[in-house]
Amino acid sequence: MLTNEHVTTAKQFLIDSDGYFDRGDQMQGSEKLWGAAAHAIMAAAQQRGWKFGTHRYMCEAADSLAEELGDPLVSSDFGLAEKFHANFYHDFMEDFQLRRDRSAVHRLVNRVLSLPEFSSID
Repeated sequence: MLTNEHVTTAKQFLIDSDGYFDRGDQMQGSEKLWGAAAHAIMAAAQQRGWKFGTHRYMCEAADSLAEELGDPLVSSDFGLAEKFHANFYHDFMEDFQLRRDRSAVHRLVNRVLSLPEFSSID
């Protein structure tokens, strides 16, 4: 995928995740939310020439981006996105966790997609 495709996918998955959660489908909402975060990080990594093809590389990219931006929430919010990925498989998150942590993943995706290099991508 090209960088702009990762950006577009991240935006769409964020919308899709909200729809699933609104309909009460926690598992699909969780997976789409994870996908939004993953594609946002992949876009940033690809733009910078960083590796991102494995889960480990995406984690490293999130940490590197947090350091570059001076924003530790990028790393911690990505960690919460990973929790949603696990929730897709195990359906273990409580309602209060879903509500609380969804906003952090939204913050991550919006933070990454608001970077100047992505401003012209719809």
